[in-house]
Amino acid sequence: MIIDSHCHLNFKQIKCDLDGVISRAVSSGVSLMQSVCTSMDEFDEIRAIADSFAQVYCSVGVHPLNVEKNAFVDHKEILSNCNFTKVSSIGETGLDYFKSQNIEQQKQLFEQHIIASQETGLPIIIHSRSAESDTVEILKKHMKRGKFTGVMHCFTGSLEFAQECIGLGLYISASGVVTFKNTNELRNVFKNIPESKILVETDSPFLSPVPHRGKSNEPSYIVHTVEFLASFLGIELEKFKKITSSNFFELFRKIPSCVKL
Repeated sequence: MIIDSHCHLNFKQIKCDLDGVISRAVSSGVSLMQSVCTSMDEFDEIRAIADSFAQVYCSVGVHPLNVEKNAFVDHKEILSNCNFTKVSSIGETGLDYFKSQNIEQQKQLFEQHIIASQETGLPIIIHSRSAESDTVEILKKHMKRGKFTGVMHCFTGSLEFAQECIGLGLYISASGVVTFKNTNELRNVFKNIPESKILVETDSPFLSPVPHRGKSNEPSYIVHTVEFLASFLGIELEKFKKITSSNFFELFRKIPSCVKL
């Protein structure tokens, strides 16, 4: 079993051939996909996709670069969508300073997602780009107020950042970026992450792994990331699949045990 812990099945590059994308994923050994929300106005579509496919669960939340059009979203609005059966997580949320836009709004909205995670017990999916220090500061502040857990998605940060996140009980997710030619430093970060804290994802339609780099990504391509990372870490492939799947179910506990087939 392979699980794509983070993809965007409602994005146009995928939904134009959604049946084919799901079919190819299943044929490639991908048993489960989590379709992640990036703006509140797309949630109904994401939920409908999850309801239409047994292999798909979903999240509810706002990407940090979408804060401007979601400026008035608070934890109550997020909570109002969490009772749907196939909502398994909160996010994606976090901080993205790469373009340095709406930083204070990003922080405020990130904190609203954390509150929603604390109140529901659902894990939070965290995006952090060029914002390691502030991400850790906000996480630590809220950890003092109440427990929550989650995953640093599409991790491309430093080893120190990874260790800080693991120390807070978070998981670290590897995307196709680990297969890229000039990412030795990132691969070495994953060598220092406990096996029990590693997840895998595509972030499709973005970040296609080698040998599909430059093409639109889809969940079936995750097999290349899994094979590459298992080999790099020196873990037998089937064992690595079991490790990452077990980690996924340990984190996303709302997904029923009957899915573990």
